[in-house]
Amino acid sequence: MKVAVVTGGTSGMGLGVAKMLLSKGYYVYATYVGPDFTEEIENFEAIKCDQTNREEVYKFINYVKSKTDHLDCLHCNAGMSIRKSFTEYEDKDWDAMMEVAVNSHYIMCREFFPIIPAGSRILFTGSQMGLLPHGMVLAYGVTKSAVHALCKNLVKEFEGTGTTVNAVVPGFVETPWQKEKPEEIKQNIYKKTAIHRFATIDEIVDAFRFCIDNSFVNGSLIEVNGGYNYK
Repeated sequence: MKVAVVTGGTSGMGLGVAKMLLSKGYYVYATYVGPDFTEEIENFEAIKCDQTNREEVYKFINYVKSKTDHLDCLHCNAGMSIRKSFTEYEDKDWDAMMEVAVNSHYIMCREFFPIIPAGSRILFTGSQMGLLPHGMVLAYGVTKSAVHALCKNLVKEFEGTGTTVNAVVPGFVETPWQKEKPEEIKQNIYKKTAIHRFATIDEIVDAFRFCIDNSFVNGSLIEVNGGYNYK
């Protein structure tokens, strides 16, 4: 059986990708934080892991390696956003966001590298905010820019193996996180998006499915943003 890891895999896009992988016959290990995840899903194991804490990240890595000698798909999905103005950010805010989105995923790629077989898939969840500026989330945008760069640079590390490394770069997606936005802010975003709505989770999952199914797509940042235009 193929094995996958999905970080932030118990809600939103992460859970959507995890379920897609399950439908393809993978066994999925997912990280999450917050309230206990109690839903029972066959061939799916949710492990609480605070990715701001390196000790917990290494504990998760070691757990997965104790259960399998191969990892066929690694989806680096977890991210963190602290909404503050540029001058209000504290060092701890910046460090936490970088640790989750960039550092913990770099560590996972490095530590899982020896058990990733040829022809595997490395996936990243990027963000339109890593390409275009957006008010109140400077640090989040920078973390996603770094995710995009990590994706592209890892291609050289897997050269010649048939393993591909790609990032899907969503615009605004109808996740539980976005549903908390005030309606006025949502309408303003709709006006900047040619489709005049947020993406569904399934529409983003389809882009990840494409990255898995197409073995020639490699080192790509695949934008799925509905025609978003910063204006």
